[in-house]
Amino acid sequence: MTAEGIALSSARGRWIVATTVLGSALAMLDATVVNIALPATGRDLGAGVTGLQWTLSGYTLALASLILLGGSLGDRLGRRRVFIWGTVWFAAASVLCGLAPNIEVLIAARLLQGVGAALLTPGSLALISASIKAEDRGAAIGLWSGLGGVASAIGPLLGGWLVDAVGWRAVFLINIPLAVVVVSVAAKHVPESRDPHASGRLDVPGAVTVAAALGLLTYGLIESHTVALVLGVVAVGVFVVIERRSHDPLVPPSLFASRVFLAANLVTFTVYAALGGVFFLLVLQLQFAVGYSPIAAGVSTLPITALMLVLSARAGRVAGRIGPRIPMTVGPLLSALGLLLMLRIGPGSSYVADILPAVVVFGLGLSALVAPLTAAVLGAVSTDRAGIASGVNNAVARTSQLLAVAALPALAGIAGSDYSAPEVFSAGFHTAMLLCAGLLLIGAVIAAVLIRGTGDTSNCPPHCDMASPPMAPRQGA
Repeated sequence: MTAEGIALSSARGRWIVATTVLGSALAMLDATVVNIALPATGRDLGAGVTGLQWTLSGYTLALASLILLGGSLGDRLGRRRVFIWGTVWFAAASVLCGLAPNIEVLIAARLLQGVGAALLTPGSLALISASIKAEDRGAAIGLWSGLGGVASAIGPLLGGWLVDAVGWRAVFLINIPLAVVVVSVAAKHVPESRDPHASGRLDVPGAVTVAAALGLLTYGLIESHTVALVLGVVAVGVFVVIERRSHDPLVPPSLFASRVFLAANLVTFTVYAALGGVFFLLVLQLQFAVGYSPIAAGVSTLPITALMLVLSARAGRVAGRIGPRIPMTVGPLLSALGLLLMLRIGPGSSYVADILPAVVVFGLGLSALVAPLTAAVLGAVSTDRAGIASGVNNAVARTSQLLAVAALPALAGIAGSDYSAPEVFSAGFHTAMLLCAGLLLIGAVIAAVLIRGTGDTSNCPPHCDMASPPMAPRQGA
């Protein structure tokens, strides 16, 4: 690679984009297809709601705990090297998932899969930024983001078809040929890169502490274990102390000196907690209570992704003109209205009269919110800190989804084998949607009160207006 970088129009440039898109798509597709496959997985392995929670949460726990450490490893050891390691690890764990004889082995394999995702995910965009020449970088990132959106869009269709035609194990085993292509092309066409400014030690104490904190909180919420919850809260406090004293913290406390960055992450935490709950429970409700097949449930949610693909860029441009405050206030309010409409989804629901209006209004709210939120996060910091700011925001989103999936079923009164009783599960789903609507309202209030000014988005790279949310869109399995 020359000092100037590789042209996007060259064969090598196109291979780099294709490889990074396919690598990140592994994690995106896995998230959406696993959600669709949960009911079939639970029936086959005899798992209750708790087992399904752990199937999602195990993956997200490892990913949320280690994604910042994965980025730091890539900066120091080589981004291509860590990207390939992560892809191989992810593929090996996918084999274990696909062969799991019981729910306990599946959950353990999902934890390992999350470790692989934490290694490959940060390197995907970093490889483009480090390899493609500056004048082509915006277009390359736009392609990466747009094609990633397409991967999110086909996920429900692919997952539903695989479950119906082959079985739930296929949603994991399909990762193997994709991973072989990613590793082969990355080794041949993607240049190695490191961060020349990366120095100091890895924040291993911080990574271990945050993993322990999230693990204890997740266990305490899913299993209703008070001692684990208390220990998790204590571990969070220890993590804050470690980060404040570390010379090379995973989460630099100085980032939160910006009121806009702090406010945007508070909005992220509340809003994406709601999204985590919605995308976990909605596909279950459509299959358990409404009686849809896996592919029908996947198709039913496509309007959300379609609206985001069409409208997110426009929302980003509007936020660039008027600032992120209004979109970040209106978006959650619209999404909350969509969740209130979901109270009509239950046994005997009509797609056109009951389901479609809810997912359309919900999708419109997400379309208004996500790109301005991304712009607010990146616009709140200097350009040289955009990478770590985006990483921290991503970790906040994953963490909130993790905790929501762990806590919501119990709060909504869904437990055990309730999915075998459509009316019982449906009542719990409606309670959960009210709780998620409340979280969205809190996010709207935080944005209205704390996001001020026109919102400088000059530090937001060209892909900001094409961002997608972390859990189906940016779905965190």
